[in-house]
Amino acid sequence: MALTMSEPMVNDTDRLNVTQAAKVLGIHRNTLRQHSDEGLIKFSVNQRTGYRKYSGREIKRYWRMQA
Repeated sequence: MALTMSEPMVNDTDRLNVTQAAKVLGIHRNTLRQHSDEGLIKFSVNQRTGYRKYSGREIKRYWRMQA
């Protein structure tokens, strides 16, 4: 896995979908989903759409843990 070299530029309150979160982290969406399923990064589920959402705070925490 090759995370982006610099900390993702997101606000703590941002809520990104899988594609957006993977892009700012510099990883593939499937890698992000796998790490989510393994509990390495937390997500919430949009009740209306059923899609995963990642907070900016959690994205930065995950990046720091992996870097």
